[in-house]
Amino acid sequence: MMIEPMHDRVLIRPIEEPPKSSSLMLPQHAKEKPKKGTLVAWGKDFQGIDNPRVGDIVCFHKSAGDEMDLNGETVLIMRESDLVAFIYE
Repeated sequence: MMIEPMHDRVLIRPIEEPPKSSSLMLPQHAKEKPKKGTLVAWGKDFQGIDNPRVGDIVCFHKSAGDEMDLNGETVLIMRESDLVAFIYE
């Protein structure tokens, strides 16, 4: 399956952060959602940077986006305005 975001939407593959050390066992729904991800695709009205590339790392609001299943993998689709930064190393 292929997904092409519309308008100003972006498709993000979340990056799971390693769990922090704790003696508490949290249920899956109580764990914090990822706040970083890999850019997979973007709509034609994307205004962010001049030359976005597949694989760019982005930060986003933790409540941003709608989860979708893409070929057995969880991805997020969100508005460009939910992105807060691009990360370059």
